[in-house]
Amino acid sequence: MRIRFEGEVFRWEARSDSDWYFVALPPALSDDIRETQTYRRGFGGVRVEATIGSSTWRTSIFPQAGGVYVLPLKRAVRDAQRIAPDGVVEVDLFVIDA
Repeated sequence: MRIRFEGEVFRWEARSDSDWYFVALPPALSDDIRETQTYRRGFGGVRVEATIGSSTWRTSIFPQAGGVYVLPLKRAVRDAQRIAPDGVVEVDLFVIDA
């Protein structure tokens, strides 16, 4: 499954010293992934290959309250693509079958 979406970057607020940033998938795409992917990793994660600009990496998306998945944004990707902490990014996502 390949999808493309645009989303706002946000900082994980659970800890004030956190340096974790994410982008949330739209609810409809999150629903599609949940319906089609029966194999999930720890914490309900689904393996993906993500691309933002010229950066491509493998990671997992994780379910959050409200039913949407979130994509973690590595510091190396944020730096390479000059992603601002409150920016908007366009993501190409390939959901990897188990």
